[in-house]
Amino acid sequence: TYVRGITMTSLLILYVGSGLLLIIISIPLIQRRIPPNIWYGFRIPQILNNPELWYPVNEYGGRGFVWIGVITIVTALGLYFPLYNILDLYASVCAVVMIVSLTVHVILTFRYLGTLKKK
Repeated sequence: TYVRGITMTSLLILYVGSGLLLIIISIPLIQRRIPPNIWYGFRIPQILNNPELWYPVNEYGGRGFVWIGVITIVTALGLYFPLYNILDLYASVCAVVMIVSLTVHVILTFRYLGTLKKK
């Protein structure tokens, strides 16, 4: 069914694709293959010029992004059929799960950075 030009299948593809993209971009961070740069990774001034912080913080961040990707995919797939005829609710729940997960993870990554700086 079409609702305002968007189908449930389009949203499913969007959310599953977003989850997969998060997982894919996380792999080089987890493997510590991305050097400090201004484009890719957890980029804040206090770690950009400090490889001793950059690599562990971005590895930690990457691992969290993998989990967020998995959570997003599971949510999108798990709610697809139960909410099939309720497009707005499906879109909203998937978006909230992703946004809340990302927000919590950013906070946890800052906390992790704080523990590294104390060492």
